[in-house]
Amino acid sequence: MKFGVGQPMTRVEDDRLITGHGRYTDDVSLPDQAYAVLVRSPYAHAKLGQVDTSEAKNAEGVLGVYTIADLDAAGFGEVPNVAYAMVKNRDGSPMYKTTRPILARDRVRFAGEPVAVVVATSEALARDAAELVMPDYDELPVVVDTEAAASSDAPVIWEECGSNVVYDWEWGDEAAAQEAKAKAAHVTKVELINNRIVVNAMEPRAALGAYDAAEDKYTLYSGSQGVHGMRSRVAACVGLPEEKLRVISDDVGGGFGMKTFVYNEYPIVLYAAKQLGRPVKWTGDRSESFLSDTQGRDHVTSAELALDAGGKILGVDVRTTANLGAYQSQFAAFIPTLAPRGMHAGVYQVPALYNRVKAVMTNTVPVDAYRGAGRPEASYVIERLMDAAARELGMGPDELRRRNFIPASEMPYKNKPSLPFDSGDFDRNLTDALANSDFADFEARRSAAASRGKLAGIGLAYYVERTAAGMTEFARLEVDSENDMVHVYTGQQSNGQGHETVWTQYVSGRLGV
Repeated sequence: MKFGVGQPMTRVEDDRLITGHGRYTDDVSLPDQAYAVLVRSPYAHAKLGQVDTSEAKNAEGVLGVYTIADLDAAGFGEVPNVAYAMVKNRDGSPMYKTTRPILARDRVRFAGEPVAVVVATSEALARDAAELVMPDYDELPVVVDTEAAASSDAPVIWEECGSNVVYDWEWGDEAAAQEAKAKAAHVTKVELINNRIVVNAMEPRAALGAYDAAEDKYTLYSGSQGVHGMRSRVAACVGLPEEKLRVISDDVGGGFGMKTFVYNEYPIVLYAAKQLGRPVKWTGDRSESFLSDTQGRDHVTSAELALDAGGKILGVDVRTTANLGAYQSQFAAFIPTLAPRGMHAGVYQVPALYNRVKAVMTNTVPVDAYRGAGRPEASYVIERLMDAAARELGMGPDELRRRNFIPASEMPYKNKPSLPFDSGDFDRNLTDALANSDFADFEARRSAAASRGKLAGIGLAYYVERTAAGMTEFARLEVDSENDMVHVYTGQQSNGQGHETVWTQYVSGRLGV
């Protein structure tokens, strides 16, 4: 099949996108559209007093200036935090849930938290007027360091919680892991920092809200990673039945997990559109992306690998402090806990595994799913352990891995605490990778680089991901015999992966067209 899955072909959507014919959120403009600009806190932690909007309201072109008092009066709720109920403390008690207002109420907890919104006839006039909004701040002590936040003398961000630790979660068999370390011939320990990452998608977030008074219905245009989930959560935030809200995501310039979530700006533009009787658009700039988009990672981990005299794994013990930021984002509680469970075993035979996670709140931008969402962090831990153990034992990193791979002869493999594998020949894959990278002759290349004043390095890592859970999806195919075309209608959505090409290849292969 010339165009089927696995065959080389030019991506279907590329001509449209690279010639400027894509349709991203900021490309959408509606008649009589107004523009929103958010006033954001310059402080990481402060009490918020009166927000003086009087001068801004009288500025040129300004249509409205709103604070949390206005949204409260309209019955708007909070930014969704849906995963908190999924994660329990070690004793089975619920974790502490933070609540996040759409605009700051009484306190700001990170630099960039929105305090007010200005809507004007142009973005430039809205920016000018935003400079005239005068919030009254009273600065408070700040904690931004992940480890320091867990200490008893750290400034507490959520006083009702009593500390910055919002859950202490565990998975696996602690006693078995301790026993493995006690009888081990060798124990390797690593201390790791998985640093915080800014997502920085090519297309900044944007939102355009419209309200149809005759139908009493809203429309939200925003680049997302799934309009159905976005509609459900925005509707809950605004206090609407789902059928009263339509969400439209056209082309999306990169999502990486970050564009899955409901952000403050989405209910804000809907509120302003209804108040003003005209569409309202907000488009973030690059600096705003750094201040407002959820970020990734930010873990501090202590991990131990227990080995017998022959270099076989007896157990793995992983303890992590995870920074969730100032507020718990939509899936934040899930990411360092349930998302990677079992992945600390990697592709190796691990008889005993224990994972404990403490989550802390800090005066930083909220953290949530980012490119693998907790699973790359877990894989990083076991692969760093394998490398460190190989060095300590004077063994090649490839040899230690071979001694511990789940063998192909045992597939399908369903021995807990490992992930279930239906297939896999990890040893063969490693052999191919070493051959293709000319791993055996690397020292000669290192020496040659050194003679030119350059440093060269090489490393090994094996990654198999526990993917996100699939959900039921439907598609409709229509055959247009007059134009000799097959049309595919699906609720699936691309945010840069090339779905149009994939669907074309799949249908071509299945139907033989």
